[in-house]
Amino acid sequence: MGPLWTPSEERVNSSEMTRFQNWLSTQVGKNFSSYSELHDYSIRESDAFWSHLLDYYQVKVSGDASLVCEDYGFSQYGWFPNLKLNFAENLLRHRESSDCALHFIHESSLQKKISYQQLYRDVSCLQQSLKGLVNKGDVLAAYMPNLPETAISMLACTSLGGVFTSTSADFGIEGVVDRFGQSKPKVLVTVSSYEYNGKRHSLIPKLKEITSRLEGIEKVIIVNFLNDDEDISEIPGAISWSDFLSNSNTDEEIDFTPVAFDDPLYIMYSSGTTGKPKCIVHSTGGTLLQHIKELGLHSNLNKDKSIFFFTTCGWMMWNWLISSLYFGSRVCLYEGSPSYPSLGEYFEVIKREEINIFGTSPKFLRALEDSGYRAPELPSLETILSTGAPLMSDQYEYIYRDLKEDVSVSSISGGTDILGCFMLGNPNLAVYAGEIQCAALAMAVDSFKSTGESQDIGVPGELVCTKSFPSRPLYFLGDEDGKRIKGAYFDQFPNTWAHGDFIEKTEHGGIKVHGRSDATLNPGGVRIGTAEIYRQVEGIEWVEDCLCVGLQEDGDVSVVLFIKMAPHEILSDERITQVKKEIRSNTTPRHVPKYVSSISDIPYTRSGKKMELVVTHILAGREIKNIEAIANPESLSDYREWAKSLS
Repeated sequence: MGPLWTPSEERVNSSEMTRFQNWLSTQVGKNFSSYSELHDYSIRESDAFWSHLLDYYQVKVSGDASLVCEDYGFSQYGWFPNLKLNFAENLLRHRESSDCALHFIHESSLQKKISYQQLYRDVSCLQQSLKGLVNKGDVLAAYMPNLPETAISMLACTSLGGVFTSTSADFGIEGVVDRFGQSKPKVLVTVSSYEYNGKRHSLIPKLKEITSRLEGIEKVIIVNFLNDDEDISEIPGAISWSDFLSNSNTDEEIDFTPVAFDDPLYIMYSSGTTGKPKCIVHSTGGTLLQHIKELGLHSNLNKDKSIFFFTTCGWMMWNWLISSLYFGSRVCLYEGSPSYPSLGEYFEVIKREEINIFGTSPKFLRALEDSGYRAPELPSLETILSTGAPLMSDQYEYIYRDLKEDVSVSSISGGTDILGCFMLGNPNLAVYAGEIQCAALAMAVDSFKSTGESQDIGVPGELVCTKSFPSRPLYFLGDEDGKRIKGAYFDQFPNTWAHGDFIEKTEHGGIKVHGRSDATLNPGGVRIGTAEIYRQVEGIEWVEDCLCVGLQEDGDVSVVLFIKMAPHEILSDERITQVKKEIRSNTTPRHVPKYVSSISDIPYTRSGKKMELVVTHILAGREIKNIEAIANPESLSDYREWAKSLS
């Protein structure tokens, strides 16, 4: 099958990837005739590539950049060991610009625009008030909606050399305590209340318990987002945002604290579905450099573009999105439900606000398609990014049929573990249904057989990275001997990062993601990615959603398919036969589920990922320890009942 979309010659010639490629050619005296050649160079000459990227984007650093990496073998980090920088200083490099930096839009139609000049002043005011509270290495936590104050808090914290961490305001008490109880913030920034899907939610009752259970918090700064009259007096150390800033001077220059390239910047969290979440610590320089590469080159972002990625502050895509400030771009912060007041609201925003790059998830795109949604004319939209799960072939087709014909569709894949991407888009490459366009520059991505050998094209294998990269996590909190981080990524193959995804290299140089390795099905010893089954089922008109897991029985693995039916539809025997026939005809007999059952709902993480492993544990009779990680925990009761019906 041919490509669904091919960039025009004009588009290729004017892309940021082409500009960088041409510039690099003059620096190294080598012509790159294709992306494949450029990627090969970035792997083979890793030191030179990262050094050139630093120069090309004029990252503000001090010190000697001649030593790039002390060890590419993952045994230690050691990136740019002789450099110092400040993350906030780099993101505020356009401080003199009157252009819009943050464009906040709320589901209620409330809007606020903050210029780069104003953003600098706002960060300065908060930094002044935080001095003495937050020093280098201290943690500031945000329990916040996606507000400008969240970004301002991050920038003020990191300007002082502090470490920033966040969760979204919809997290429950246990979810917040499980995370911040490990990261131990000195300062907590939060709101008294927020609004979602047209409903107001007070955080005050939660905050009373959360602050009583967290040790070491010296100040709780509360933003009065909805201008309510919530009483904060019973929260220890609480002060309103406005009162906290009351003595600051808007004209004061920011005193940026320089930190080492590998000093901590962010603490991120795993989903924590089988226990407390892992606290993953990411570096300052590694995060910045990786995000510059991914946003600038692979996403074609520059100062003349606007970007809108729907995310909460509890997902890594928020951190990724905020790094767009580096380019002087207009960053759209949307707070609210994707279906309120209507399912097509995002596209009204894209059209009205002339958004160029839009980021979303396969789950949202599926909801659009199921509703029969067709987008209005979107002349400004150049790129649609999708992440959180594999984007199915039929979803690519839906985008080009009903959303926009001339648009680059970039499925991107990486994770919280690396705070970035292994595979993502490329403005210069064609788009094929069901395929991520390419491996990221300087990421030595491969698919491995179980023996540790490179897998053939067209055959699924383990996603690995065979060479270190700047955004490799520094460490896990509480993992002093490094055993947990080694076990998470490096035990499967010697000196190689094993990410836990099941992927397939394609003849076009792209990648298909077949799902998580730990959710891979293994009937009769044959490995099957769950996405291979989803591709066949999710396009059926009477299917709203589905989830596929493996059930251990009789010494083998049986494939179990749970289907959430579309409204007013029933799973009959005839439809079960139809599903099995569809799967068999497009895959293999081993893909055909032994059990097909109707279910009321599919469990998801708060960032929109199907929770296959949780259901696998339920069917195996294991305890689910961290219900707070699940966006809709009430959905699990049906699976427990189904498991009981087998016994």
